[in-house]
Amino acid sequence: MSRADAEPILVEEYPAARPSLRLSVVTETWPPEINGVALTLSRLVQGLCARNHQVQLIRPRQARADEARSDTGFEELLMRGMPIPRYPELKLGLPSKGALVRAWTLQRPDLVHIATEGPLGWSALQAARRLRLPVTSDFRTNFHAYSQHYGVGWLKTPIVAYLRKFHNLTRCTMVPTQALRAELQAIGFQNVQVVARGVDTQLFNPVRRSAELRAGWGAGPDTLVMVAVGRLAPEKNLEVTVRAYEAMRATGADVRLVLVGDGPQRAALQQRCPDAVFAGMRRGEDLASHYASADLFGFASLTETFGNVTIEALASGLPVLAFDTAAAGDWVSHGHNGWLLPVDDAAGFAQQAALLAREPALVRTAAARARGQVAQLDWQQIAQQVEDIFLRTSGWTGGASPTWRPSLVV
Repeated sequence: MSRADAEPILVEEYPAARPSLRLSVVTETWPPEINGVALTLSRLVQGLCARNHQVQLIRPRQARADEARSDTGFEELLMRGMPIPRYPELKLGLPSKGALVRAWTLQRPDLVHIATEGPLGWSALQAARRLRLPVTSDFRTNFHAYSQHYGVGWLKTPIVAYLRKFHNLTRCTMVPTQALRAELQAIGFQNVQVVARGVDTQLFNPVRRSAELRAGWGAGPDTLVMVAVGRLAPEKNLEVTVRAYEAMRATGADVRLVLVGDGPQRAALQQRCPDAVFAGMRRGEDLASHYASADLFGFASLTETFGNVTIEALASGLPVLAFDTAAAGDWVSHGHNGWLLPVDDAAGFAQQAALLAREPALVRTAAARARGQVAQLDWQQIAQQVEDIFLRTSGWTGGASPTWRPSLVV
């Protein structure tokens, strides 16, 4: 019998223990843009690629000369975008449902993950639903909380309604803290799951402390330096940070305030607090050195979904003074590795700062405990948690890959 006459043989191509998924990740912000969403999503994508998943990153074009990257296991699809009002350094993705339907029809992903809820995210959600693709999402930015800081507090109710509708159309919404999960569930969000954030403990490390940098701030070995890191903008509640610093100075202690970051409030803050150090934007090892060279991290923001800067500070060996919310609520133990104040107690925030200025030994004791609290927040561990959610959502139950089919060979 010739080979041509032979019966086809069904060959089962057994997959690896954990399959390689084709993932489409949709975001309206990405490095080199500097914000918590861009930086944490970048680390997550790196972790997923390292775990042998194929990632298609869909984002707005950041500049005319921006070119899509394409590497082994990673490719970019760049879409149209426009500057965000009051955040001109960021781009808002424009509606692109048709383009996404065409792209995903040609190369169908196993799962679509949407990190931001703007027009591009909404287009991705609609395109995925049309093609019956499983979708997961992140809740990463408290847009409804930001509205009150930009004179549009009346938009809070419709913004919440939009976000609830958006996320309830996805199979799982990932949030970084138990408190945020409870808050969202209380207002009708469904299928909410907690996934912690990671921190690069090699980069953010007390060994990066620099006496030379401190000297540049006008700080000696015994100066108590409080640092704040983040965008200099209304939603960061920096007036509370400045009042806390003024309360520290009023004790007569040798103290300094260092503000790392930039934004629309910089000029007003420089006029309001002329003796503070305005370090501007810092990145990488330079940023890590700014953390480690301070003594106390002051963080008064009440609009964070998480606040990556909190765990970066702890990893750098800094005790944290913050309100009892977001990452601080999960990772700061009052009197142990930092101090927590009720969210409506701005006066208590300043009083606690003054107490620490009078008793710097409390700061040194807490600093010795800071890093240990977050040592386990490794990014590979976080990538594994997200991978588990993706596998379950895409239909993998421990057998074949979601898109696996047996093949016929003769």
